[in-house]
Amino acid sequence: MNAIHARFKLDYPGFSLDVDLDLPGVGVTALFGPSGSGKTTLLRCVAGLQHAAGELRVNGAVWQDADSFLPTHRRAIGYVFQEASLFPHLDIRRNLEYGLRRVPEARRRVSLKHAVDLLGIGHLLERKPDHLSGGERQRVGIARALVVSPDLLLMDEPLAALDLARKQEILPYLERLHDDLEIPVLYVSHAPDEVARLADHLVVLEEGRVVASGGLGETLARLDLPIQLGEDAGVVLDGEVAEIDAHWHLARVRVGHVLPENHPPGQASLWVRDSGHPVGHRARVRILARDVSLALDRHDDSSILNTLSATVLEVVDDSHPALALVRLDVAGAPLVARLTRRSVHGLGLHPGKLVWAQIKAVALIG
Repeated sequence: MNAIHARFKLDYPGFSLDVDLDLPGVGVTALFGPSGSGKTTLLRCVAGLQHAAGELRVNGAVWQDADSFLPTHRRAIGYVFQEASLFPHLDIRRNLEYGLRRVPEARRRVSLKHAVDLLGIGHLLERKPDHLSGGERQRVGIARALVVSPDLLLMDEPLAALDLARKQEILPYLERLHDDLEIPVLYVSHAPDEVARLADHLVVLEEGRVVASGGLGETLARLDLPIQLGEDAGVVLDGEVAEIDAHWHLARVRVGHVLPENHPPGQASLWVRDSGHPVGHRARVRILARDVSLALDRHDDSSILNTLSATVLEVVDDSHPALALVRLDVAGAPLVARLTRRSVHGLGLHPGKLVWAQIKAVALIG
């Protein structure tokens, strides 16, 4: 039974947590929201570090209910904090082996070698922590959480303490964990770019309450949430690389549902910068609402490479009175455009109207 049920109620002076969640027991679930929304408190409740009233079941195992409370050391979790907190007197190999000793050999599902290879830290094993960069220390911290072969991996803003360069260094390794391991992950973040790259399921928290929970694509496309994302409002589309244009260093990513053979291929595909992935590779594309424009007719005489047939589903006011958000359907995939209300009026946009969505290839984040 691959599911996580978490129901917690906790009251502090000036803050209360009250959540009731049914989450997938596979993949990455992102706990997203502003500072003070309750993300870390919820994660600590799951870890047993915070004793809240409620219940917790992880893939069929009862960790907490009205009659029992499993202490943290008996919960099969790996925990990654903002700071790696490695033992300074031990080299990296012995830091990892320290965590490995917690796990009986019969329960080990992630070997030390597997964790080392996944995080690319083989060349660091003989070093002491004070001879590592911040990004290297955090990769070691993630490997240490993996070698305990957890049933659930908890990650509390693991990139928050890193600069942009170190963050970009670690994100590909986190994507590898997502692709290569079957361990479910609860990932706390307030960074939309991390959520877009890593998450399968999204939980949005605000003042200790759940305001949204669902699949990443469908939840990001909801028009009652972008006020929390501001300029980062947009969607994430999953697809696959369908074609490589080696001459121009571009890749065509097929998104949406399977279309009839006579359907124009450009209407369900996006040209993006080539990231070196082969044809057939699973791809994820993030499209910000501010980078989508709409037209009533198709234009092939412009610099915009992506012109997609779309149907208007919903039009709502944005946070500024000059702006509106338009939710669209593109071959079964969601898309959101941020337009001026003047443009919405001028184009006569309403649910059911057919339009052409225009997206620059250079604006797409693959």
